[in-house]
Amino acid sequence: MINHRCAVLGKPIAHSLSPVLHNAAYKALHLDDWCYDKHEVGEGDLDAFLKSLDSSWAGLSLTMPLKRTIQPYGVPTNLWARELKVANTAVFDWSNTTDDPAWPHGKPGIKLYNTDVVGIQLAFDHANRELALHHQPNRAGKALIIGNGNTATSALAALSMMSEIGHVTIAARHPGKNTALRPLAERYIATAAPYSEINIADEEALLAAAQESIYVINTIPGHAADGIATGISMSQATLTGLLLDVVYDPRPTQLMTAWRAHGGNAIGGEEMLLYQALIQVLLMTGIWDNDPPSDADKRLQDTTTEDDQLEIAMRNALEEAL
Repeated sequence: MINHRCAVLGKPIAHSLSPVLHNAAYKALHLDDWCYDKHEVGEGDLDAFLKSLDSSWAGLSLTMPLKRTIQPYGVPTNLWARELKVANTAVFDWSNTTDDPAWPHGKPGIKLYNTDVVGIQLAFDHANRELALHHQPNRAGKALIIGNGNTATSALAALSMMSEIGHVTIAARHPGKNTALRPLAERYIATAAPYSEINIADEEALLAAAQESIYVINTIPGHAADGIATGISMSQATLTGLLLDVVYDPRPTQLMTAWRAHGGNAIGGEEMLLYQALIQVLLMTGIWDNDPPSDADKRLQDTTTEDDQLEIAMRNALEEAL
């Protein structure tokens, strides 16, 4: 019998691998009465969906286009949910319901979290350990973000939490469009010149930034970065940085293949997906007692054997699904 329900919402949603990850976690945790599903819900559908839920619902994952739409319904509870006004996680507290005619089962307390930011950070932490890469925490390193949309905002937030990064370059398809990026860098990266922006079409500038960077994050979707991959392949560039391509279909992407061929290391978006989901599981099930995961990187590095097994179970399930 299912007593605890969770799901991922978004539109489109058929491609989502979140059910694979979360259900694998429940199995590893022996939570036999927990179930995680996916529902296609657009911005106009979210209100009715939320109001239809009863106390069997423990939490929701939010993907596009709902990460901002969810904001009025809950309380941003960790740093990046508050700072970015973007949440990918909702955790329900049914012990704290209020009477509201619009909510037939009562309106629960809803805590909102952003686990995308720390998911990116943890993906880099894991890759650095696997590759035995070490960087000094002196803010001397440079990073490059390809794209300047909402995902780029989360990527910049993640880089700001990495003490080895002192300057981030944004390669933008529409320079100046995302006005939140520069203030974010200036607030959280404690260096004199933490931010610069170039046009993604400027191949020479893009290659120069790529060669100087210890971390590169591609945030543009689908095959949009294939042209950049072609430019790298035709160049004489030597790449030494670690690339995270948020795309995981196809796997590897053309950009990852070109990056590796020119000397760099590359990981796919499934690594970010894994870690943001792992933290969601810990929050939704109450294992972390709904504590804000601002220090999630440290907490997961100090894990118990059971926590290690949870990560392994989710990773194995993801590898089988891809």
